[in-house]
Amino acid sequence: MKIAPLYKELKKHRRFNPILVHTGQHYDKEMSKAFFDDLRMPRPDIYLGVGSGTHAVQTSRIMVQFERICLAEKPDLVIVVGDVNSTLACAVVAAKLNVLVAHVEAGLRSFDKEMPEETNRKLTDHISDFLFTTCVDANVNLRKEGISKKRIYFVGNVMIDSLLQHIEIAAMSTILERLGLTGASRVARYAVVTLHRPSNVDSKVVFNAILRTLNKIAVELPVVFPAHPRTVKQTNKFHLMKLVDYGDNTIDYSDGRRKVKVISPLGYLDFLWLMKNAALVLTDSGGIQEETTILGVPCITIRNNTERLITISQGTNMLAGNDPKQILKAAGQILKSGKRRKRIPKYWDGKAASRIVAVLSQKIP
Repeated sequence: MKIAPLYKELKKHRRFNPILVHTGQHYDKEMSKAFFDDLRMPRPDIYLGVGSGTHAVQTSRIMVQFERICLAEKPDLVIVVGDVNSTLACAVVAAKLNVLVAHVEAGLRSFDKEMPEETNRKLTDHISDFLFTTCVDANVNLRKEGISKKRIYFVGNVMIDSLLQHIEIAAMSTILERLGLTGASRVARYAVVTLHRPSNVDSKVVFNAILRTLNKIAVELPVVFPAHPRTVKQTNKFHLMKLVDYGDNTIDYSDGRRKVKVISPLGYLDFLWLMKNAALVLTDSGGIQEETTILGVPCITIRNNTERLITISQGTNMLAGNDPKQILKAAGQILKSGKRRKRIPKYWDGKAASRIVAVLSQKIP
């Protein structure tokens, strides 16, 4: 979602010849193909296929393979996005080879050293030549860390570029009909959940408590949970499948039992349309906090902190941690008020990619 608008914008300029590299860190083939198709992206020029592993193993595999790519292709610039292991690995390789590095989504900070993503963010920022930020808070964070303002460019949010470019296409999705969430020409009231962070799904005690809390919310309205294969694996590992209704069939509460509805992962367009029409979203994802802000959909973040503070100060996001009482309290407030607070952050206007390419056109020799 972050690369798509950038790639398309770069292709508009003759002086740029972008090479698309897929590291394979997010290695589910069906999920990956669905997103490339939905975003109308070409197949990657290069696929590394590094797969899963510990942080050290995954990062080192990417570095070894990406170094070969850089030595062969001799790029003038390497663009990395976000805060995953691929981001740091490719940035380090490029920097060591004296290749310019641009970090898109720079400066975000959760101030939580236990988050591997926080390490990735900070290290990538300090070795990058171009730091493209999504909000003023990110600029402040970078300056406090001693990074020169000459390297910082406030351009907006490329995630929102993708959302705004695809929202009309997403309206053609049939996901609501497939799940039985429409009837008599109106959409049913429902909630959407995503969970994948180790702090939430790698502890049986924590994951069990979250699922039981979600089932309490399901008493009020259907709760749809498109679950990543790894999250489903943890559900099975901890013998928690009895707490959810698993399968891609229509939601059916006719037997009186209201459980979280776990379905297979969705493509970008299906998920965007499901999220847009939700009464409430509960998540531990960073990007979804931003997307719900633009869509005006109330969001509860099941984390103790967030690097996207602007989604709380200006958006629709509430921080609840993984404390069942706080999650239920936040959900109750949202469902009772029904309000969709919406204030669009500056430069979240669908033009971030064009601003980035404008900077690169001017600054790269």
